[in-house]
Amino acid sequence: MVTATLTEVANFLKPGITTLSIDTMAEQFIRDNGGVPSFKGYGGFKYSLCISVNEVVVHGFPSDYVLKDGDIISVDCGVYMNGYHGDHAYTFAIGDVKPEILKLMRVTKESLARGIAQAKDGNRVGDISFAVEDYTARQNGYGVVRELVGHGVGKKLHEDPQVPNYGRRGDGKRLKEGMVLAIEPMINLGTRDVYTLSDGWTVVTADGKPSVHYEHTVAVRKNSGEALSNFAPIEAAERNNPELNKGHLTEEAVTTV
Repeated sequence: MVTATLTEVANFLKPGITTLSIDTMAEQFIRDNGGVPSFKGYGGFKYSLCISVNEVVVHGFPSDYVLKDGDIISVDCGVYMNGYHGDHAYTFAIGDVKPEILKLMRVTKESLARGIAQAKDGNRVGDISFAVEDYTARQNGYGVVRELVGHGVGKKLHEDPQVPNYGRRGDGKRLKEGMVLAIEPMINLGTRDVYTLSDGWTVVTADGKPSVHYEHTVAVRKNSGEALSNFAPIEAAERNNPELNKGHLTEEAVTTV
């Protein structure tokens, strides 16, 4: 359901629409299909989606902001259905986005795939964390946000363990087959430092440079993690939407999971 919702978002996105209109559409879609938006009312959050544009890292409020060519927009979606939560995020390129930002998007998406590969029985949380940090920070020089982390997900939206995007191999809770985690790299073009706006929710980069966020709900399996959410239909919708990814992000990328 979270994948289906983000696919609808990919079909809907274009310059000239407000981020609030995206939230309204998505909430209707979720409810029409028998789900409940996980985020709405959570800790006082008023919306169904977290929508974070450009330098906003996560937890952005849908608003009257009008999308324009060159923006990037992270859409984070949670759905409660059949007794369980799904949690899924994707960053979209609106129109013609700068190559340095498209590279950040590719690297962040690939880091998620590398993290998922480490979500296997007998590994530890730190093996996931190291895989994400090694590729994004050490190999590509980006800022890895430390104040915000992934998490367990299931009957509650946020469960143990926490899953940071930085760390050391062999550290943290041991993973067991059947555990379900939300793995979600939040990677900045510049500094890793962030701060929270006065609304108490919106997290932005300290230097005002763009940030990228991708997230899957992942089951721990014997030999590798299994993404229960799915980027493939979202990417297909991107390719069919002429207003997205004019820089051809998906054509050059990365492991699709």
